[in-house]
Amino acid sequence: MENQSNFIKTIMEHDLETKKHDGIVTRFPPEPNGFLHIGHARAIITNFELAKAFGGYTNLRYDDTNPEKEDDVYVQAIKNDIKWLGYDPKAIYFASDYFDEMYERALVLIKKGLAYVDFQTAEEMGKNRGDVNSPGVNSPYRNTSVEENLKIFRDMKDGKYKEGECVLRAKIDMASPNMNMRDPAIYRIVYAHHHRQGDKWCIYPMYDYAHPLEDALEGITHSLCSLEFEDHRPLYDWVVRETEMPSIPRQIEFGRLNVENTVLSKRFLRALVENHKVSGWDDPRMPTVSGMRRRGYTPEAIRNFILSTGLSKVNSTVSADMLEASVRGDLQDRAGRVMGVIKPLKVTITNYPEDKIEYIDIPYHPEKEDMGSRKIAFSKHLYIEKDDFVLQKPNKKYKRLALGIEVRLFHAYFIKANEVKYDEDGNIIEILATYDVETKSGSGFNERKPNGTIHFVEATTAKKAQFNFYDSMLLNDESLDLMNRFNQDSLHVTHGYVESALADTLPEDKYQLIRVGYFNVDLASTKENLIFNEIVPLKSSYKK
Repeated sequence: MENQSNFIKTIMEHDLETKKHDGIVTRFPPEPNGFLHIGHARAIITNFELAKAFGGYTNLRYDDTNPEKEDDVYVQAIKNDIKWLGYDPKAIYFASDYFDEMYERALVLIKKGLAYVDFQTAEEMGKNRGDVNSPGVNSPYRNTSVEENLKIFRDMKDGKYKEGECVLRAKIDMASPNMNMRDPAIYRIVYAHHHRQGDKWCIYPMYDYAHPLEDALEGITHSLCSLEFEDHRPLYDWVVRETEMPSIPRQIEFGRLNVENTVLSKRFLRALVENHKVSGWDDPRMPTVSGMRRRGYTPEAIRNFILSTGLSKVNSTVSADMLEASVRGDLQDRAGRVMGVIKPLKVTITNYPEDKIEYIDIPYHPEKEDMGSRKIAFSKHLYIEKDDFVLQKPNKKYKRLALGIEVRLFHAYFIKANEVKYDEDGNIIEILATYDVETKSGSGFNERKPNGTIHFVEATTAKKAQFNFYDSMLLNDESLDLMNRFNQDSLHVTHGYVESALADTLPEDKYQLIRVGYFNVDLASTKENLIFNEIVPLKSSYKK
């Protein structure tokens, strides 16, 4: 973002030039009630990159004001995701660090006659709030004395009222055209164990009250948030001003980034996890950062994708192809080229010695010598892709194996299919072929042209592997509710083989399977049970 211009960067430049601020301080404020998704990645990257562009810094602050939904599991997951994306916060804070200060600031509002305790029910408050066409109605408790409000609020803190019995409301303007300014609730009673504060508190600040105080206490200069908080900005400024905070941050909104046919709702994603539609928050089909990581997306690809979409004042939607292209472009230089067979079909080279295996040294990447090389095996017994063989060549464009047709095996020899074997159901289970010893790759042989080049693995040394392929997690039918849009056929599992060089591969190693696509070694993969997740297919690849 250092070399990119956008409206927020322009604001920051002006604020530094006019000496409004000596430096730039931003924050990323997630609620620890779920895992981060690609939308959060945009907020992370935007905050960290903008601060970095001006030599500033960014804090990580957990908005843990809702104890019923928060958990330390999410706290750790968020921290891990931010680190994996390549960022280190200057400091890590929690909203709960400031609960005492927030309480004292609420007392300031009450003493100024700007906050009161309301005993109306939620239904009554909602009804009396009015709508965009009519003003609200003042609460019958709005003019309670300062002394009585102070006593009641302290009694709320001491647990003398039931959950939902009353709330503390800011006294602003029940006729305001901005609904957020119609005496919003700023404290409610919640009897729940807090993941950090335990049972110390039974009153908890509302987000619109807590968030501006947190920013002010940390000296945040620019509080960046998504566009839906634009109407909340007057309340944000009111809280900072009326609680008499010495530091005054500025809230700036930017448009959300959406990906086509992707729902970025933690509530929906949590429902998928809790209803066992997916294996967890890090299921490779999920649009979470941990899900994308497990699938094999790289942090560099995600950052490049986010930065390439720019930053605007309106919400935007991009195609999933744009994200895939970013991933593919990043993997092109970092993933070694290897061979794997997804749907194996046995090939027996009838004129090759039974007891012989030869090894061919080939590089992992044709343009990256520093990635090294490995040896692939060739023998009488091979596997090729089932879809790379037909009995009769259908047309001139067909560039694979057929009876009486010759192809080259990558890095090896020409082979010619002469005969097939069938099982009792009439399915082809084996091809009998011959090879031409004069056609070894690199020999300079060019007397005849093969009908294309296909990949293979040597059967006796190949390692068994599981391959996971993914389709969109959602059906493209917006007439259905979200849970019914879940694509039950979004995971395809096949079992095949990879070349022996991958026997000791480790989780999160990435490879391009020649002619198939890019794959990531799954976190659950072991030497005895190799598991590969398709990251993205090649632009034109073998179809599963």
